[in-house]
Amino acid sequence: QLQLVESGGGLVQPGGSLKLSCATSALTLDYYSIGWFRQAPGKEREGVSCISANDGSTYYADSVKGRFTISRDRAKNTVYLQMNSLKPDDTGVYYCAADNRYLYCSGSAARYDDWGQGTLVTVSS
Repeated sequence: QLQLVESGGGLVQPGGSLKLSCATSALTLDYYSIGWFRQAPGKEREGVSCISANDGSTYYADSVKGRFTISRDRAKNTVYLQMNSLKPDDTGVYYCAADNRYLYCSGSAARYDDWGQGTLVTVSS
């Protein structure tokens, strides 16, 4: 089972930025697609972004396109989510998750087997 640890959450004002990190226990990210998900209070978990194992192709939810950027550092086996122009609606617990069954990543949580514990992002003035 892959271990994933998120960090970088916190309180930020609307319009601000945060960079989340997802450190993995993988020997290499070449075999794992990594997704970022978030869950706001009283809402279902939703896919925010992901990066595919094979070619590094990416996916973004419409709500974050142009504001969030996912990237990976293969040397550190870590995936990042740079979040800019944050809005109150971006508030929630952010989770990263890993999938090693499919070539291309997906925003569907059902595709992912291993999950981190989450990091809280609060966007408020």
